Amino acid sequence: MTAARPRPPGDPAGCSVLITGGAGFIGANLADSLASAGHRVVVLDTLARPGVAANLAWLVERHPAALTAVTGDVRDADLVADCVAEADVVFHLAAQVAVTTSLVAPREDFTVNLGGTITVLEAARARRVPFVFASTNKVYGNLPDLPVTAANDAYVPADPEIRRWGIAERQPLDFHTPYGCSKGGADQYVLDYARSFGIPTAVLRMSCIYGPRQMGTEDQGWVAHFLISALAGRPISIYGDGRQVRDILHVSDAVTAYRAAWARIESIAGQAFNLGGGPDNAVSLRQVLAHIETLVGRPVDHRFSEWRAGDQRYYVSDTRRAAAILGLPAPMPWRQGVADLAAWLTHERDGGATHGLRDRDRPLMGAAG
Repeated sequence: MTAARPRPPGDPAGCSVLITGGAGFIGANLADSLASAGHRVVVLDTLARPGVAANLAWLVERHPAALTAVTGDVRDADLVADCVAEADVVFHLAAQVAVTTSLVAPREDFTVNLGGTITVLEAARARRVPFVFASTNKVYGNLPDLPVTAANDAYVPADPEIRRWGIAERQPLDFHTPYGCSKGGADQYVLDYARSFGIPTAVLRMSCIYGPRQMGTEDQGWVAHFLISALAGRPISIYGDGRQVRDILHVSDAVTAYRAAWARIESIAGQAFNLGGGPDNAVSLRQVLAHIETLVGRPVDHRFSEWRAGDQRYYVSDTRRAAAILGLPAPMPWRQGVADLAAWLTHERDGGATHGLRDRDRPLMGAAG
């Protein structure tokens, strides 16, 4: 299973931490890491998504003295204020996380992602609490002005600089789909609270995060969804031609980045960072599927469907700035990380953990994951 990542230098000890969406995929891994390091962790989550309660049960079982669970919504200002009242830092991961859902219910997407973020920001402003926000690469839109060509199983950008390093933070923002708008608006509010009010905030614009405790679906968490389907012998629907490229990042590396952002929050206040696996972990859907076939030892049935709105042909994070300023180690190689997730999923499916896959009727969707 995954080895523990090193503790970021300067990470304070014995603090009170609030994680909104803390029972989701990334939130649960972050909560586990912080509680294991001696922090007191409050998890605020609606527990509305199928399976998220299993993550919370796992956390409570592992950290009965260090973890407090609060069931509630980030749009509830009084509840949020109570949760922030004792916090030394807020990690805001709670979100509506699927582009497809935002197209069906844009008002709900807006009230959760933008309205909820404002509610948590205001509570943090009242106490001047550091605030780290989980944003997304979708703030850059579908990158229509990025020329790409299909080379075998993957799209390749024509620009040699982007091909070498990826998309940097200087890329213009271009919100696309209601999800892109709500997360992008929240991203900008978080940065502005540092400028306008002096609140120490930071934004991590995540590419594709994957790893243990992720139960992906067709709508969100595609690496885990591919593995879950392959292990169960179910066909996979691929939207588009499967040559679209993402830089995938193991959740242990994402947790390291969140903790590093907190440790340096005063010096990085008001800044956004692209967070992903970088060019060394840039892979197409077809390439990941081929690796999964190797892991499971058999072909995986898959079908192609129409492209989805706002889907990027190519998105790879330029991670140089985040690595330098946040002091991040080299990320886990993607083949190793996917094998790690496959081992965890197999362990869960076979009943190796208290809260296994066999106990769930539907897959879980992690907050902001």
